[in-house]
Formats: sequence, structure tokens, C-alpha cells
Amino acid sequence: MFAAGFMMNAWITATVVAIVAGPVGYFVVLRGSAFPAHAIPKGAFAGAAGAALLGVSTLIGLAVFALLGALGIGSLGRRGRHDVVTALALVLMLALGAAFLSHTTEYEPELYSLLFGEVLGVSSSQILPTALLGLACIVAIALVYRPLLLSSITPEVAEAKGIRAHRIDIIFLIIVALATAMTVPVVGALLIFSLLIGPPAAARSVTSRPLLAMLVSVAIAVMTVWLAIAASYLYNWPVGFFVGVLGALSYGCGRGLAAWQRHRRTTRMTAAALAHGAGRT
Repeated sequence: MFAAGFMMNAWITATVVAIVAGPVGYFVVLRGSAFPAHAIPKGAFAGAAGAALLGVSTLIGLAVFALLGALGIGSLGRRGRHDVVTALALVLMLALGAAFLSHTTEYEPELYSLLFGEVLGVSSSQILPTALLGLACIVAIALVYRPLLLSSITPEVAEAKGIRAHRIDIIFLIIVALATAMTVPVVGALLIFSLLIGPPAAARSVTSRPLLAMLVSVAIAVMTVWLAIAASYLYNWPVGFFVGVLGALSYGCGRGLAAWQRHRRTTRMTAAALAHGAGRT
């Protein structure tokens, strides 16, 4: 019964995470925001360390530091180079995390799970907060879908229509922060971007239609976490390792399929052109 219980918690939580990672990751890839999506989870990890030091829920610490990191990157990036600001924000939050960790000796097991993921250790009490954060992410994406999509594809047209790119950027970074807070306990701070990058990048390789790409991304992400859970349970390796490997494989398969589709189109066009030329002669 216990095994069935913790496995059910793992399946439910990982499925929620994958459903959210699909659409959020799609816009991460579309907007070229892989560096912030990589930096915010690592910075948020420091919040988990601080929360453990204070004796409160690590999920609260993750959420607070992820939001602070997103707001800092979004606000300061407006006046400076975005990559430099992101790197400095990451360094600052990691420095705070090191300071928090130096004052506690009871954080080692949770430290490891938050770095590399431990979905098999998710408790029943974590399911509802994770689901609520996931719902908040999906609702936020739905509310800003059109301006977010337009500013991601054609920022000049978005500006002409009165959409403020800076405001959309901050909103999106906040969405990434919320997604970070819910996914770090499952995938781990070091490998979270594999779930936010691999499946969406694979989906974009096979279709250019945004809604279809998001659905394909969700499907790939769900398959990735399910296979990762099964492999982690069988081989007792961190689930984040399998998520990272499967995410990279999904991208490789997506690129391979896209290349095959291009080859087929080229072959058909060449055959049609030859047939048309032969008909004219």
C-alpha cells in the first residue's frame, strides 16, 4: 500500500509538471529565453536553502526566490544587457544560498533531491500546492497568449500594436518563476531546463503551428517524465538524469524527423518538376 501510495503521488505530480512544462517551455524556446530558464531555478534553489534554515516549507522559499529572481532579471535587463543581468542575478542568489547552507547541517538529503530531483519522494501534501501553481501557470499563459505570441514572433509588430515588450517580458519571467517553483522538487534545479527545453524544441521541429506545437510538447513531456519515473524506480538513479537524457533524445528525434520531412518535400518537388518538364517536351 505504501509503495502504491508514493508511486501514485509521483505519477500525479510528474504529470502536472509535464503539462505545465509543455506550454511554458514552448515560449522559452520561441523567445530564446533558455538562459533565464536555466538561471531562475538555480537561484530559486537558494530560497529552498533559506526556507530550510528557517524551518518553513521549501516550496515557499523556491517560489519567493524564483519570483525575486524573475523580477530582478526583468527589471534590470531593461537598462542593461539581458545576459549580463541574468548572470549577475544568478551569482547573487547562489551566494545567498551558500550563506544559508553554511548555517545548517540538516539539509543534505533535501539538498540532493532539490539539485537532482526526487519525484519518488513527493508526499501527498505536496500535490495540491504543485497543482495550484501549475494551474496558475496555465491560466497566466492563456491570459497573455496573444500578446506573448506576437511579441515572441514579431516584436516590431507587437510594439506597433501597443504591446509593451518589457511588460510582457516581466510577465513571462514570472510565469517561468512559478513553473520553476513547482518543477524543482520533481526534476531538480540542475536539470529543470531539460524539461523546459527538450520537449518544446522537439515539438517546434515538427510543426510551426503554435497550439499544435504546445500540445505535442505536452505529450512529449508527459512521456518523458513517465519513462523517467519508471527508470528511476527500477535502477535507483536520480529522476533528473533520465529526464535530461530523454529530453535530449526527444530533441534529437525531432530534428531527425524534421530533416526527413524536408527531404521528402524536396524529393517530391524535384520529382514534380521533372515530370512537368518531361510533359512539356
